[in-house]
Amino acid sequence: MAKISENPKHAWNFRIKQRLKEAYERFKALKGDPAYVARGMAVGVFVSLTPTIPFHTVIALALAFLFKASRPAAVIGVWFSNPLTIPIFYYGSYKIGLLILGHNVPFDLAYESLSHLIKLGWDVTLAMIVGGAVLGVIPAACAYGITLVLITRLRARRQKTPALATGDNPDHDNPSNPS
Repeated sequence: MAKISENPKHAWNFRIKQRLKEAYERFKALKGDPAYVARGMAVGVFVSLTPTIPFHTVIALALAFLFKASRPAAVIGVWFSNPLTIPIFYYGSYKIGLLILGHNVPFDLAYESLSHLIKLGWDVTLAMIVGGAVLGVIPAACAYGITLVLITRLRARRQKTPALATGDNPDHDNPSNPS
């Protein structure tokens, strides 16, 4: 195992790189037809933009089942929404929802708690749900296309070099082979 530097900045960078590598390996390991996996990713990304944070995974799994999509890919897709992006997505959902519904409810990013937002009532909730659904369409479509291309290319590359993909290269340890 690699040694983590004593410098907190290096340790933080190492952890980020490690997490990204793990996520990439999980992505590569997704099973099923590329379109099936891409549908799952699109479902997860779509759900991640809705204001249903405590239920993202459950909703994504249900929709993946309904749309015959990869459930593991849907679970990975919901992580498109994370603690850094949630405030941006929720604010955007709210603004788009207001525009579509024609409501005019004050929204201030400086609210101290969720209870303040809940007190604003159904208008805010409905605006965020409608806005989140609209806001989720384009990223979901992009996630579908990007995932379809990536999975297809990864699998094509793996088929071209099956020995390297499995680590079973019979000529690797053969001294008569100069490669």
